[in-house]
Amino acid sequence: MKIASSSVRAMLALPLLVAVPGFAQDTDVPKASEPNSITLGLGAAMAPSYEGSDDYIIVPAGLAFGKVGGFAYYTRATTLYVDVLRDPYDAKVDLAFGPAANLRVDRAGRIEDARVKALGELDFAIEAGAFAGVALNRVFHEYDTITARISWLHDVTDTHDGFIVTPALEYGTPLSRKAYAGLQLSADYVGQDFAATYYGVTPAGAVASGLSPFTIDEGWKNARVSLLGSYKLQGDLTTGGLGLFAIASYSSMLGEFKESPLVSEAGDADQYFVGGGLTYTF
Repeated sequence: MKIASSSVRAMLALPLLVAVPGFAQDTDVPKASEPNSITLGLGAAMAPSYEGSDDYIIVPAGLAFGKVGGFAYYTRATTLYVDVLRDPYDAKVDLAFGPAANLRVDRAGRIEDARVKALGELDFAIEAGAFAGVALNRVFHEYDTITARISWLHDVTDTHDGFIVTPALEYGTPLSRKAYAGLQLSADYVGQDFAATYYGVTPAGAVASGLSPFTIDEGWKNARVSLLGSYKLQGDLTTGGLGLFAIASYSSMLGEFKESPLVSEAGDADQYFVGGGLTYTF
């Protein structure tokens, strides 16, 4: 097997954009051998109706990533990252830093549980911030990559007025000229305002919903592991064309978030996500 190492390392940014937050995933491969490229994807996924729910719904899934003028951009879940650092060609270590923005749709619609629905729908939240990361290339063989990344986001729409910190560790490797696989571990630490908005129950909310009143502080909200894969239907991992992506993820609510009535009474601490679709690289 012979694949240009610079093209394969671009698989570091294999994002899945889904309509339910909290699942930061990877999918297909851009043409990294070219200075400018774009990959778009569209599909569907089965996901909890809100993070912590035991009801599952079908949601649209998509992706967008690539490189413009040597600057990489990519999505993780509903978050867009733009790397403003340009690393040397074929570098052993790649540094990443830049702005990030997220659209949070949690509890903004399609709530299946009547008790949670009685608490009222929330507005969409737009979160903005920054991220930093480092990637080690050619770790176990010529084409694999290990990446460590951390992001900080804060609500700018006054929906929850809180912050989210997400550390992540990823490993990716090609399986053939056409197939790619990856593993991701990540977790979310959220502020008190975020926690109270999405997982607290006020006395008035308890009366309206029948859920127990609950106050909650900042802390680690959840941890997740994701397995992913992609396959090129046209060309290979270094070229454009049509492809497939698939993802399976497990997330566990932690600490006080696991004890929230939205999880312990109306939902489940164990969260699953399965999705897939088509991609096209230009």
